[in-house]
Amino acid sequence: MLLIAITAVTTTSAQQRKQQVNTPNNVIKTFDFIQEHYGQNNSLEYSLKKNPNTGIIESKEVIVPFVCKKSEPCIAMVANCFQIDERVSYQISHIAKGNRNRFSIKVLTSNEPAKTVVTRTSNNQEMWYMAVKNPDNPQLRDVYAIVWEDMDAENVKGKIFMITSLRPDLFEKEMEKEANNTFKIEGRVDAEIKDSLYNVYIADTYEELNALDEDDYIACVPVVNKRFEYSVQLDKPKAGRIRCIFPDGSLCSAWIDIDMVPGETYHMTVHNGYYDGDDNYENRVGRYSGKSLVAGHEYDDVVITDTVALVPEAERAEQFNANAYLTEAQQKEIQNKGKAIDANKKYIELLYSSVSEYMERQPAKQNSWDNNPFKMISKQNAILDKQIDDILKTLSDYGIGKVQIVLPNETNKTVLLDLLRYHATVDILNFFTLQNQAFNELYKKYGDISKDATKCQKQVHKLTEKYLKMTQKKSY
Repeated sequence: MLLIAITAVTTTSAQQRKQQVNTPNNVIKTFDFIQEHYGQNNSLEYSLKKNPNTGIIESKEVIVPFVCKKSEPCIAMVANCFQIDERVSYQISHIAKGNRNRFSIKVLTSNEPAKTVVTRTSNNQEMWYMAVKNPDNPQLRDVYAIVWEDMDAENVKGKIFMITSLRPDLFEKEMEKEANNTFKIEGRVDAEIKDSLYNVYIADTYEELNALDEDDYIACVPVVNKRFEYSVQLDKPKAGRIRCIFPDGSLCSAWIDIDMVPGETYHMTVHNGYYDGDDNYENRVGRYSGKSLVAGHEYDDVVITDTVALVPEAERAEQFNANAYLTEAQQKEIQNKGKAIDANKKYIELLYSSVSEYMERQPAKQNSWDNNPFKMISKQNAILDKQIDDILKTLSDYGIGKVQIVLPNETNKTVLLDLLRYHATVDILNFFTLQNQAFNELYKKYGDISKDATKCQKQVHKLTEKYLKMTQKKSY
């Protein structure tokens, strides 16, 4: 019993010492004195919030107006008390009379919006402020602040603020972390679409995603007022799939694969047989960013029923150029057009390689220099766009690469898909995506670019969107 008693006394003493060390005792004593002798307690503001399960204080606000003589020693002692107790604080501020700065205290509590308590409102006020760790709960902070100003020739009026709330440095970091880890889908469906639910599938890789059974969905998201939303916390990018459930309960044979990236939101609109994706998302972090987990798998589940076989992408152009259905003159024409496109792309790449030297040599906001690479890049991109339109028209006229395919689970349905046209479009889209990335690097490095550079960037964005939409067009 004696040992237990000694232990209890020792523990209590240690807790008392800890509280004394972490508490601004001089400031508190001065505030208590001012409140007791000069506080206008009929105007006191007081609020307290406790956790209903634990009884632990989550927030507390005490705001006391006061009026006293200028000659009152406690007012003269305020500065000295704050300076003595500075050692226990992690933040302290003093704003002298005449300073134009205003000041407010942020009050944070769980499950409620942040509140702002305004303290210094006038240039005529003097203010002292201190924040310390709460001795009982490391998640909280205690704030002590006082402001006062001349009321008349002999008196001053002011307020004392004693506020306990969540520590902003911890709480806001946690909120930021949660926001940065959230992936969200915001979708719409056409008025005539009868979709009622969407199954969501998630996996670490596309291969794992494709191996999931129909019932291995993570969530089933309802369509409400022609809209659907889904969000999930992710620790890294994932491969995702959206699959519709029809009103009769049947699962659609087609689906939408997307990259699910923490901290990002994907916007989509579902139409009858196709959908509008999020071009900006796909360029930044999705299919055309160079980091996609689902890109390149668009036709993994397509069954070929014609005599033309799917071959590795690197071999397709050569094989189709040698297609037996083309005459020698047609093959030569397509080859020459392709060589012209390649030459123009290399020239554009060369122009981009000179941009850094050009930016270092001249201020970014001037536009009148000779040999401006951005003007030349814009010109060549316009030419490249016409070249691509021309070769795609030629391929279409010659009927290159058209094959019949059967969609999974729809063995009686065949459609036409122009494989070579599709891959030619993807190739040029990747080229414009690289140009977008180049402009992003310029902004990071220089912070500002010229008007000609901005025009060039807008052109690249427009062309990227054009070819992105072309790749998203489905024949079915």
